[in-house]
Amino acid sequence: MAEEISPKQVTLTREAEGVYVARNPAGAEYRFGYNVDGALSAVELLMVAIAGCSATDLDMMTSRRAEPTRFDVTTTADKVGGSTPAILRNIDVLFDVAFPEGEAGDKARARVDAALKAAEEKTCTVSRTVAAGVPVTLRTTESA
Repeated sequence: MAEEISPKQVTLTREAEGVYVARNPAGAEYRFGYNVDGALSAVELLMVAIAGCSATDLDMMTSRRAEPTRFDVTTTADKVGGSTPAILRNIDVLFDVAFPEGEAGDKARARVDAALKAAEEKTCTVSRTVAAGVPVTLRTTESA
């Protein structure tokens, strides 16, 4: 099968030291940074993206059968720094989902493992990109 490429883009604007606003082409915004009280950090946003991508896959594959009564996801990781460049290791995504009793709930529960396997192996772009170790290029315009 041939590759299908669909470009993605977000922009980031600095408001003040350590305060940034991320925007997508649809106009959605998120304010974050190390000087924003109560906001997520960039590292936490990466962890959210990993959880959110997989959660979306699980939600789509199970909620067609039954609406979950509980759907919580916890992502943990070890930030390793010191004498080496800081990275995250041991990223773990724990899904705590429940469905109502009955046939519909049973059908939804039966899809959980398959949905998580699909997310891990095929459908979750975020975690698959991290796992693949895709290179990131940082560059500047000539006016910098």
